[in-house]
Amino acid sequence: MKTRKKRKFKIIYLLLIDLAAVLVILVLLLYKPARYDPPRAVHDKQVAPYLTYLSSEIYNGAQLQEPFDLIVTQQGINDAIARSEWPKESDGVSFSAPEVLFVPDQIVLMGTANIKGVEFVVTVMLEPTLDQRGFLNLYVAKIKIGAMNITLLARLIARRMYHQRLATTTIDTDDLRAKTAGSLLDNQPFDPVFKVEDKKVRIKKITIAEQKLTIRFAPAPR
Repeated sequence: MKTRKKRKFKIIYLLLIDLAAVLVILVLLLYKPARYDPPRAVHDKQVAPYLTYLSSEIYNGAQLQEPFDLIVTQQGINDAIARSEWPKESDGVSFSAPEVLFVPDQIVLMGTANIKGVEFVVTVMLEPTLDQRGFLNLYVAKIKIGAMNITLLARLIARRMYHQRLATTTIDTDDLRAKTAGSLLDNQPFDPVFKVEDKKVRIKKITIAEQKLTIRFAPAPR
């Protein structure tokens, strides 16, 4: 009888530990970071004024064929994002309420993921760097769901999906979107040269301060 009671107690004890672990994981996953304060969606079909402003700044700077700085403000980019159509669907997951934060040396992307009615706040921390060759890498420093760090797992999944896509789809490796995807998903640096009509410019420096991103452009050979 004593042996049975001990065994029963041990089983109950282990079940309680498992339950506590599940509850802790749920609390971490459902945690909402205090700094997450997404802007309200703006239902406007017109192109975001701030994006028009940035485009004109890049165009004018490129035409002069001299080094120039493009300053992107946190407020401006979030206003532009809020004017896009949300939520967006992908593989059964709904994404909404995005927000961009500029903090020293990092770009923080935050948003709400809805999976079968359950909402999680996803945080992605990027650290853009330029190597000695001048190649740009959009290094993903950390990925979190709620308060739970899933960086290693997310990197493995992203890398596998990226290589599967390469194996099954013809991708133009010179396309800017493909280069960006390769950097984000597979940690591949790329030559940050962009064509602006008949001119080319290169990113020479990226500085991220509180609520402000500064990109230094310089003319690139045709």
